Amino acid sequence: MLNRQENEVMNAVYSLCHEKGICLVSPAELADILPSRRKMNLEKLEDILNQLAFDDYFELLSSDRKGEKMYVISLRANGYAYKRCALQEKRKIAVKLLWAVTSAVVAFLVGLLLKRIF
Repeated sequence: MLNRQENEVMNAVYSLCHEKGICLVSPAELADILPSRRKMNLEKLEDILNQLAFDDYFELLSSDRKGEKMYVISLRANGYAYKRCALQEKRKIAVKLLWAVTSAVVAFLVGLLLKRIF
């Protein structure tokens, strides 16, 4: 399970690479895609990219193009399944929330029934 920053970076990488499975992007372009409320420095972005690459979401190669650092990112199996796994996590949370609300309502009704009996 990814933390919030890793999730945002993976979402940005997936949006760039999901069509062809590979993309060429600079760190500045990738940082611009991230939500504006969480602007992170390029060192932190590189650390998160390396962690995601280590977790086998994508293969990360860094190169220089005209003196500018560029990343070649190619999605792996975990990277292609990212959106599906994120959707499953949201469903799990929704089911747990629904179960908690249902349990609370049943407990309230049982309490009212017991109060009326006694």
